Amino acid sequence: MKKKLAIIGAGIAGLTLANLIKKNSEHEFMLYEKQESLSLDEGYGIQLSTNSIKILNHIGFDNINDEKIFHPRGVDFYSIQNKKICDLDLTQFNTGQTKYTTLQRSTLIEFLKDDVYTQHLRFGKKIKEVSEIKGKVLIKFDDNTNDLVDLVIGADGIFSNIRSFFEKKKNEPKFKRAVAIRTILKSKSELKIDEEKISLMMGKNCHIVIYPINKSKELNLVCIVREKKYNPDNIKSLLNKVINQNSDLEKVFKGDLKSWPLYFTPQILPSTNSKVFYIGDAFNGFLPTLAQGAGQSIESAYELFNLIDEDKINIQSAYFQERSKRAKIVKRRSNINFSVFHFSSSIMQGIRNFFMKFLVKRKSFISSYLGTIYKN
Repeated sequence: MKKKLAIIGAGIAGLTLANLIKKNSEHEFMLYEKQESLSLDEGYGIQLSTNSIKILNHIGFDNINDEKIFHPRGVDFYSIQNKKICDLDLTQFNTGQTKYTTLQRSTLIEFLKDDVYTQHLRFGKKIKEVSEIKGKVLIKFDDNTNDLVDLVIGADGIFSNIRSFFEKKKNEPKFKRAVAIRTILKSKSELKIDEEKISLMMGKNCHIVIYPINKSKELNLVCIVREKKYNPDNIKSLLNKVINQNSDLEKVFKGDLKSWPLYFTPQILPSTNSKVFYIGDAFNGFLPTLAQGAGQSIESAYELFNLIDEDKINIQSAYFQERSKRAKIVKRRSNINFSVFHFSSSIMQGIRNFFMKFLVKRKSFISSYLGTIYKN
C-alpha cells in the first residue's frame, strides 16, 4: 500500500532513507531539516565498512568519483609512542565493488542529497506540535505550515527532538567523560605510519586514529581523550596529556582543531507509537570506537525501508526487534574497544598488546568480532 512519510532530519540516516524511497518505491515522502542548509563544509572523515557500502551501492554509490574516496588496505595498531604492535587486513571483507571505504562526511552528504534536494527537502522546519487525526499524524511547524502523513521517521540525531513529542519516557544521552579532537593533515607529519592504511595509536587514557579520506592522501585525525568535563577553551591543555606521552605528536596538532564531547544513549527503547520510527543516532547513539556510527545510520534506514516497502503488518515490532539486536552487538563491541584502547596501566597495556598480536591473526576471532558486523 502506498504511504506518505515525513522524515525529520537531513543527516546520513534521513538522506539514505530518502534515496531508498525515491529510487526503489512509489511511496511519497518529504524530508524536513531544522537548519537552513546542509553542512557541506564539514571536512572530517568517516569510515564505511562493507555492510554500509553494500546498501549505498543500491542507490548508485558505486558510481561516485573515485578520487573523492579511499579504500584502506588494513589497520595498523601502534602504541602512543608510534611503535607498531600488529596489523589487521581489511581486504578480507571486500568483495567486488563492496570495499571498506573512508571519505569526508561532506562527500557522502553531497552524494546523498543530489536526487532529493530540489523536490523532497525543506529547510528551516522546526516542529511546533504533533497530533493524530483519523489514523494519520499531523505535524505542525513553527512557520505555520503542516503535513499530514502515514508515518513519521525521526532521523534527527542523538539529541532527537522528535522523541520529545512522542515519548513520555526520557532516554537522554549521557556524557562518556571523553572528548574527541579532530583535524585534517596534509601529510603524516613524519610519523612512522602507512598512509595506505588506518593507523590506531593507543595511549594512557587516550587513542588516536589517522586515515586517508581521498586519493589526494589527505588524512583525517581524531584523538579521543578521557576527561571529566568538556571545556572547549581547554583543548590545548587536554592535548598535553597526549603530547606528554609522545612529543612527536605535537606536530600533528598544529592545524585547525575541532572538538566535541562524546555522548552515548544509555538504553535502547522502542517507539511507543506504531506510526513513529527512529533511525540512526535517534534510535541509539554509539561510541565511535568501532567506526560504525555512519554505517549503522545507513543500515537502520535500509532495514526500515524494506519493512515499509514490504508492507508488513506489524512494522514497529519487526523493526525494533531487528534493529535492537544489531545495535546491542555494535554497542557492546564499541564499549569494549573504548576500554581496551585506553588502558592506563603499563602492565595492562602489555597484556593487551600480547593478545592483540595473537587475535588479529585468528580468522575465527576476526570473523566473530568484526565479520558479523562488516558482512551484514
